[in-house]
Amino acid sequence: MGFDLAGHCSYIREVMKKVLFLFLVASCPYWVVAQHQFSGHVDASFQEGQVYLSVVEDYRKISGVYPEQILQKTTPNSDSFFSFQTNNLPSENRIYRIHVDTCSEDDQNINHFTGHCESSKEILFVANNRDTLSLPLAFENEMFCTVVSTNEKTRTFLKIDSIKNEMRYNFGTYRSEANRKMNTEKWFNTLQDFGVELNEPLAELYIFAFLSDRANNLHAYYLQDLKSNDYYDGLLARLKQSYPSASYTTQFEAELSADKFLVFGKEKKQLPWWVFLVGGIALLSIVGNLYFFGKTRKNKTEKASVVESLSNQEKKVLELILQHKTNKEIASEMFVSVSTVKTHINNLYKKLKVSSRDEVISKFQTGV
Repeated sequence: MGFDLAGHCSYIREVMKKVLFLFLVASCPYWVVAQHQFSGHVDASFQEGQVYLSVVEDYRKISGVYPEQILQKTTPNSDSFFSFQTNNLPSENRIYRIHVDTCSEDDQNINHFTGHCESSKEILFVANNRDTLSLPLAFENEMFCTVVSTNEKTRTFLKIDSIKNEMRYNFGTYRSEANRKMNTEKWFNTLQDFGVELNEPLAELYIFAFLSDRANNLHAYYLQDLKSNDYYDGLLARLKQSYPSASYTTQFEAELSADKFLVFGKEKKQLPWWVFLVGGIALLSIVGNLYFFGKTRKNKTEKASVVESLSNQEKKVLELILQHKTNKEIASEMFVSVSTVKTHINNLYKKLKVSSRDEVISKFQTGV
């Protein structure tokens, strides 16, 4: 039997081409368009529902149903399987939500607009445009309880949720003021330390949104913690380093600045003192310095007095105005009507002696 040299060489060339192709793909991943795939199964009760993929750019809307966040929607197939696959997601990690609901079209118009949908289930996760993520059914066909992903940061929210559930249990074991205070301090430190250990600022934002939520009892402790804990400045630095151009960073910086003003604006701040070297300092210069710092002290005292005179609702409205929220967004966060918000704003304008939002923002940004 003769040896087919030409055929053998042809075979070798084909093998080498395939090896070269695999090498190029492996060594130069950016030559290939990045493509994610998020898939999973829904249980029988959601077989006829719709599945949505959303990107969460506002961490105050981290849970719920918001039409402006939705990227794609799909319908489970006959095996209850769904999949999202495109190449248009950011290359950086972002917060994403997959939720499924069985709302009718009319119900969607109402529930999705308000952010609440009773007949829905959701899961939050961290991902980017190169990730493959699977959501298989867990024990007793429970969905959205297990995550399998190529991104090690994807499961961070599930880990945090397990700690939050343990925290809720501790708070509920005995309802007393002493138990509440002890657990508040303990869990603030526990959650913050855990967030740093995860080495993912987006996970820390998830924790921050929970601990600083104005709707829960932890908010008052958060404001006290803000006075002495440098954790929040550290989180801002980590966000700026990892996500310098993301909306999360801008939002957190504005919110932190507004919260600090509400905390420290109530306290009378000490004026800086000056050490004058022995020398010939003109009397006019001394008088000028005293006049300038005296005026600054008066402005700060007046501002603190005005903030102190505001009602709790007016303080909340001021805080949200400083975050550049619209009347509609303020009404949504405070669970009041737009007309009520307008009334608070008018009262706020009178006490601050201003006539517009821009004047309010300018007043607190410039310290005038």
